[in-house]
Amino acid sequence: MTESADAPAPRALLASLSTEEFIAGIEAAAVRFDAATYPQRELPAQDWAVLTRAGVLLPVLPAEYGGRDSHVEMCRVVEVLAEQNLAVAVHTAIVSGLALRPVVRWAGEETKREVLPLFAGPVAPTAGFASTEPGCGSAMSGLATTFEEVEGGYRIRGRKHWQALSATASWWVVVAKRDGDGGREYGWFVVERGDGFHTSQRYEALGLKVIDYGINDIDAVVPAHRRIDVGAGDLGSMVDIYLSGRALIGALACGFLRRIAHEAHAYADARRIGRSPLSAIGFVRYRLAAVDGAHTVCAALSHYVRTRLDLTSDLTPEFPSVQAVKIVATELMVSSANHYQQLAGGEGYRNGSPTNIAAQAFLDSRVFTVFDGTNDLLSQQLAQHCLERADGRTLSAFLAAWAPTAPAVPAHGLDLRFLDRELAQEHLVLAGRAIAYTFAAARVLQWASETAADAEQARRAAAFLKADIDRVRVEFDLLGHLGSGA
Repeated sequence: MTESADAPAPRALLASLSTEEFIAGIEAAAVRFDAATYPQRELPAQDWAVLTRAGVLLPVLPAEYGGRDSHVEMCRVVEVLAEQNLAVAVHTAIVSGLALRPVVRWAGEETKREVLPLFAGPVAPTAGFASTEPGCGSAMSGLATTFEEVEGGYRIRGRKHWQALSATASWWVVVAKRDGDGGREYGWFVVERGDGFHTSQRYEALGLKVIDYGINDIDAVVPAHRRIDVGAGDLGSMVDIYLSGRALIGALACGFLRRIAHEAHAYADARRIGRSPLSAIGFVRYRLAAVDGAHTVCAALSHYVRTRLDLTSDLTPEFPSVQAVKIVATELMVSSANHYQQLAGGEGYRNGSPTNIAAQAFLDSRVFTVFDGTNDLLSQQLAQHCLERADGRTLSAFLAAWAPTAPAVPAHGLDLRFLDRELAQEHLVLAGRAIAYTFAAARVLQWASETAADAEQARRAAAFLKADIDRVRVEFDLLGHLGSGA
C-alpha cells in the first residue's frame, strides 16, 4: 500500500502533532541512547539524524521555518533525553538553546532564510556558540577575537575554546570585538565552518563523551547580512544567551535525577547483603531519600522553568531566578550521582558495569557546577543582586519579602538572620547559595500546590533544602573562625 499524493510530509506531520504526541515521538527515539548501553563516544551523524528526524530541534524554530515554536516543548525535549542519556540531552540543548535561539531572536530575515530551514530538515546539521577564549573565561570583556569590515561583509579573526561540538558543528554564532575611536563595539556573527572556522586541537574531557571540545582558530569572512543585530555597545545580550542555557539545566536535572533515583532504588533492592537487600540498611535508606528529595526539588525547578519562564523571549529580567535554578539543580545532580556511586560501591567506579551506570553518571554530572558560569561566581552574583535591592533592609528581611523567596521563609521556618552582617566576597558566595536554596524551597511549595503532588514528598524535599541552608550557616561560622586571610 502506498501513501496518497496528498499525504502530509514527515515535517508537516510533526508540525501538526499535539504536544503530547510530539513528546511521545521524542521518547521513542530517545530509548536508542540509553546511557546503560550507548557507547561513550562523539555522537555520530547518523545517530544525530535519528533525533532530528524525531524533531528535537523543532521547538526552537518558528513555524514559518518549519518549527513548532514552543518554549514548553524545548524544556520537555531535553528532560526526556536527559532521562535516557544526559550527554545527548546536553548536545541537543546546546544546538537549540545556545546556537539557534540567538539566530531566531535576533538575526535578519536573509540569515534566517539561509540557515533555519537547514535545521528544520530531517537530517539537520549541528551548531554551536563560540564565546569563551583562552585567557578569557567568565570575564567576557577580555575577549580578543576581532572583526573588521571588508568588501562584501566582515572578517573575523581570533581563537576560541571549550566550545561544545568544537570539531563537529557546521554552524556557529561567534562573538567578536572592534576597538575604535568611539570605543569598543561588539559583534555577533553567524559563521559556517567553511567560512574559515578551524579546530586546531581537541580536548579530552572527563565526562560527556558524546560532546567534543577543543580549540577553534577563526579567520573567516562572512557576508554582511550574517551579522546579528543584538546591540553593539556592551555584552548585555550575552546575559540573555547564557540564561537560556542555565534555565534548561532545570529540565536536564529533572530528567537525569528521575533516572538516577530509579537506578539507585533498583540497585539497592537487587543487591543482597546476607539475607537482606542493601536497601534494608538504615544509611542506605537515607542516601535513597536524599536522591528522591533531589529529584523532587528539580521537578519543582523544571516546573517553574516551564510555567513561569519563556525561552522564546528576553530572559534578562529573570536573572536571579535562573541563577538560582542553575546553582541548586547542578549541585543536586552532583550530590545525587555521588550518593548513587556510594551505594554501588566498587562496581560504581567501573565504567560499563552490567549492574549500574553510577561511574558515568558521576563523570557526566560533575562538570555542570563549573560550565556555563561556575556556581561560586553565580552565587556571588545572586547575593549582590539581592543586596542591591534590599533598600536599607537586612538581607533576611529582604528575602522574607521578596516574591521569589518569601513563601518559603514562614512555611519552612527558615531563620536567615545569619546573613545579616557585613559580607566580604567569601560571604557573598555562601549567601548566594542560601538564597538559591530558599528560592528552591519556595518552588517546591509552588510545584506541590499546582500539581497535586504528594505532600510528604514535598515536605521531605524541603527538609533537605533546609539542611543545605543550615550548612551554609555553619560555613559562615567557619569563615569567622578561620579568618578571611587563611
